[in-house]
Amino acid sequence: MQRNRMISVVGAHAEGEVGKVITGGVLPPPGDSVYQQQQWLADTNDEFRKFLLYEPRGGAFTHANLVVPAKHPDADAGFIILEPDDYPPMSGSNCICVSTVLLETGMVAMREPETHLTLETPGGLVKVVASCSNGRVDRIKLWNVPCFAALLDAEIEVPDLGPVRLDVGYGGAFFAIVDAARFGFDIVAAEARRLVEVGETIKQAAEEQLHVAHPEVPGAGRIAFTEFVNPVAEHDGELTGRNTVVISPGKLDRSPCGTGTSARMAVMHAKGELAVGDGFVSRSVIGSRFDAVIESETALEDGTPAIVPSISGRAWITGYHTYVCDPRDPWPHGYTLSDTWYRALD
Repeated sequence: MQRNRMISVVGAHAEGEVGKVITGGVLPPPGDSVYQQQQWLADTNDEFRKFLLYEPRGGAFTHANLVVPAKHPDADAGFIILEPDDYPPMSGSNCICVSTVLLETGMVAMREPETHLTLETPGGLVKVVASCSNGRVDRIKLWNVPCFAALLDAEIEVPDLGPVRLDVGYGGAFFAIVDAARFGFDIVAAEARRLVEVGETIKQAAEEQLHVAHPEVPGAGRIAFTEFVNPVAEHDGELTGRNTVVISPGKLDRSPCGTGTSARMAVMHAKGELAVGDGFVSRSVIGSRFDAVIESETALEDGTPAIVPSISGRAWITGYHTYVCDPRDPWPHGYTLSDTWYRALD
């Protein structure tokens, strides 16, 4: 049977968030770094992202990660994150999925009780420690790229909502962080549709009215997500906070979002609410958790104060797949509709 494309993918999710891992059928894109490879895909071969993430092979809830040989001499492997509407520089849940798949499929040798890895992402190097037993990965802990507060207590005007006060933090992408209670949200599953509607409206207004830039990652210069947060409180001796991140074109991160948690911690650190060494339990809209710690303070090349947070969570392999494209298929790159995508994409 003739096929003009066959892609091997390992299905996985990290604390609820789907992060497929592409393991075969694709040659590495050109470029001298994983960032350059990501930009080549975005500029030259975006149909590949659509092929995997759009219907009928994907869906609004689906992310994928293209594993590539590392370009940096200190890294063991690289990966490029593909999301329904974008190519983020870094993703915590996707990093946890990729690390788990690399080890449990044997692409990288597993060592028990711990395997140490360095992964190259478009946003920088990420150190990983995998806790392993009986040939399985029990937990992944990653040290994120430097994260920082970009704007504190900014105010924007949002159509139908009026003035909205927010912070903007970078955790691997820029997040507009807003108080969920301001809109009557408890951050529970029943509110998912309304959270998406409000979150996308806030993001659009923030992109239009606020300026952000990363001095070291040119492709990160926009507000990519809205993050709703509930107040932090102590539960069973642990500092805990609930959040949810709206991912365009309109879905909620099922996990607590590693980069969103990192951005929130950077803002809390800038406000004097978290110090180096402080732990933080981040809870998602479905109740899953990431355990986070501010590991150290650092600075970007231009002197911007930043933190290095760690994120710890679990991932599970859900299946092994081969995606194909029949040359007779009139929709080789897939399609989206606003009934499930909230906002259809081109």
